[in-house]
Formats: sequence, C-alpha cells, structure tokens
Amino acid sequence: MTTITMTTSSSPPRQRKLLLAVDAPSLLHRNHHARAHTRLADRSGRPAWALHGMLRQIIESIDSFAPDAVIFGLDDRAASLRRDFYPDYKAGRAEKDDQLVDQLDRAGSLLDALGLATLTPPGLEADDVNASAATWAEENDWNCVIITSDRDAFAHISDHTSILRLIDGGINGSPLLTPSRLRIMYGVAAENYLEYAALRGDASDNLPGVTGIGEKSASALLSHMGSMQAAWADIEHNNGDALLAAFDSWAEETGARRIGASLLKRLTADGARERFEFNVRIMSGRTDLDLGLTPDIPGTPGLLPLDIERVERVVGHLNMEATTALALRVLTGDPASIGR
Repeated sequence: MTTITMTTSSSPPRQRKLLLAVDAPSLLHRNHHARAHTRLADRSGRPAWALHGMLRQIIESIDSFAPDAVIFGLDDRAASLRRDFYPDYKAGRAEKDDQLVDQLDRAGSLLDALGLATLTPPGLEADDVNASAATWAEENDWNCVIITSDRDAFAHISDHTSILRLIDGGINGSPLLTPSRLRIMYGVAAENYLEYAALRGDASDNLPGVTGIGEKSASALLSHMGSMQAAWADIEHNNGDALLAAFDSWAEETGARRIGASLLKRLTADGARERFEFNVRIMSGRTDLDLGLTPDIPGTPGLLPLDIERVERVVGHLNMEATTALALRVLTGDPASIGR
C-alpha cells in the first residue's frame, strides 16, 4: 500500500506507514460472549460465531485504518512462562467454555490460511506480540495501532502507537487511545502506565497491588514524583523527604488533604517495593520478538492485499455471505468485488 496522509473519525492524520497489531484471543473472547446466542456454525458444522465476529471486526478495522501490514498475536495455550514463575497467575478465572476453546484453537490456522501473519510466541501471550509490534514500529519509523479489549496494552501507548480498545459498540464505537487521551483517562503519562498498573495491581490476572495504593493515589504519586524510580531513590537516599515536600506543597496550593505521610508509610511497608517490582516483571511485555514481517518483499504474510481465491474460500467457509463480500472488497483490493 502507498503511504498517504489519512484522516478518519477513528484515526489521526499520519505520514508514516501503519502496522495493525491484533490481539486475537481478546477479540475471540469478546465475540464468543457477545455472539454465542447466534449459534453460527461454519460449513462443516463447527461453532464459528467467535471466529466470525473476530474476523468481521478485523476487516472493519482494516477498512477504517488502511494499514500497510497486519500481525496477529496468539497465546501459547500449552505453556506459560509467567505461570511457571507465578503459579497463581490468572488463578480464579472461570473455566473456558468448550466451544470457545475450539475456536481459540482454530484461529491461527484460519488466519494463516488467509495469508495473514500470526505469531504464537512459545510460553508467551498475545500481549507480548503487541509489545514487540509497538517496538518494531518505533524502530522502523512506522505507526502502530493495537486492537484489543485488554488494558494491559495501554503500557505500549506512545507517539508511534495507539490502542483501539474494543468495548460495546464494536469498532466504530471504540476509543482510540493516544498519550493525551490516556492522561485524561488515568492522569498518568503513557510512559508511566506500567508503573501505575504495578502499583494498582490487576485483579483479572490475580496480581494484588501495593497495599493501600489505589488508582487515585498511584496517579498522584507518579504525577508528583515523575516516576517510581525517582520515588524509590528518594525513599532510599533521602527518607522520602522530596515526596513529602511535593505532596505538602500540592496540598497547600490546592487545599487538598495531606496524603504524603500516609503514602510514604505504605511505600515503606514490608514487601511494598517487592510487590511493585514483582508486578512490573509479570506485567512487562516482551519487546524483542521476531515478528517475521518483511514489508520490503511484496506478497509475504502480513502484507495486503490478499489473494482473492484464498479469501473467498477461507472466509466463505464461515458461512456468512455478507462477510465474504466485505472481505473480498477490503482484503483483496479487487475492483470486481465492490458492490458484491
């Protein structure tokens, strides 16, 4: 695809080329729960509502963003390095429905059959692919849009990378999160989101936060100290005097309650720093994965357009004529598909 300036209701102007990184398991989970009532089956009679919903949203995203390359991250469902390190990782989540498991297992082969690029990193997750995609985009001077419903990906937001966070309402009803929009939502700079999340914890992954530190206090702490590296250094070398002074000054200027002493007490409690650093380790995405993208070689996986016959055969197997027509128009660039 050619590099052009693009302005749509869902995306900012751009001059760089664009990589679309898709968190496939996240989309499959959302679509399984949203579409299970349809009982849609493919032509072989197997459940296909989650696969169809995921693919439909992907096609709509490609139509909206006009990316130059697309990469799909998948979870290694057989092994987990994070669970090896922390056996209680994601403990407490409900058991997956067998029909969802079936569609999760088939997603990679479906996308590969289309000629799209997928990556299932051994022992890792789709979020690691997202992290590596954001890094790849910055290193190659591309833009990146990550499509996910998982807020863990917010840690990858930068001047190069935005997050389309899927919520109710689908692609067109979902927010595109940039550094400025993230700051409005959470009161933290994009580069501090990982530290913010580590302080707060993540119940969905069974990761408790630092005791006594919630979203508001985590945001305030990072806003006043700039980073947790600065906060820990102040505590270690200066008994937290700079932290106390910053919060006392803020309280005097705004009339807010003085919370510096209580924050300092919580940060210096036994195990507080260890909990923070443990969470950072678990939450950090791998940034060094080989995505296998070769944008200088036309026709390689991940690049658009796709082969017409493959799209018609693979999408057609999902047994939704309207989606097949949309896929042919968007994914192949075939003029004859317009209006089908």
